[in-house]
Amino acid sequence: MKNEPRHILALETSGQIGSVALGTETGLVAAQQLSGPLSHKAALMPAVDDLLQQQDWSANTLTDVFVSIGPGSFTGLRIGVTIARTLAWSVGAQIVAVKTLDGLARNALSLDKPPAHVAVMLYAQRAKAFAAAFDLTQGRYVRVIDACMADPCEFLKRCPQPVAVLGEGIPKYREAIKASGANVLDEELWTPRAENIFEIGITKANTGQFTSARELLPLYIRRPAPEEKWEQRHNSAPR
Repeated sequence: MKNEPRHILALETSGQIGSVALGTETGLVAAQQLSGPLSHKAALMPAVDDLLQQQDWSANTLTDVFVSIGPGSFTGLRIGVTIARTLAWSVGAQIVAVKTLDGLARNALSLDKPPAHVAVMLYAQRAKAFAAAFDLTQGRYVRVIDACMADPCEFLKRCPQPVAVLGEGIPKYREAIKASGANVLDEELWTPRAENIFEIGITKANTGQFTSARELLPLYIRRPAPEEKWEQRHNSAPR
């Protein structure tokens, strides 16, 4: 491990809009959202370079990479994980893997009165949602229902009540959310933020919760659609 100060890069590439952040052991230093939806491939590294230049840091001074591992965009997650692995192998940065839904739940802490119970919902196709539920405990959100792929109506019935909902899946599940009586939080809270990946990551890093580059994998609840289609086509093909 490198000497102090720690130079930490946080990557959030699971959602429609990606973001990056820099920080040290004393806190967040800077953050930047990518320029447009699904622009991770083209815009992520320029954003990282821009932040590094602003702080007069070089990539080889990075000591830690905190990365959102999913669930979320297949392509975005692969990009984030690949960058984290590359930095681990090239400059010796330590990796902290952060579950995307944990980071999203933390968005609600920015409210003047954070709700006691939060449900995070992402779109999973086939009328299902990627979802998890959290309780506010001692100033942070703690999972009470682990991330799963579920029917949105049934999932919301299982959540502690009253529950507030956030996440990029909300437009797909408005009817189910309305029927459940849940409160929908402001749209500005639906997007994952690298700042929250940093805050969760620093807590995990301080307790030694690192992941090796070899073991770092995106968290997928279902396989990519091309793989599923390939299997269906070949399983149904004449033998």
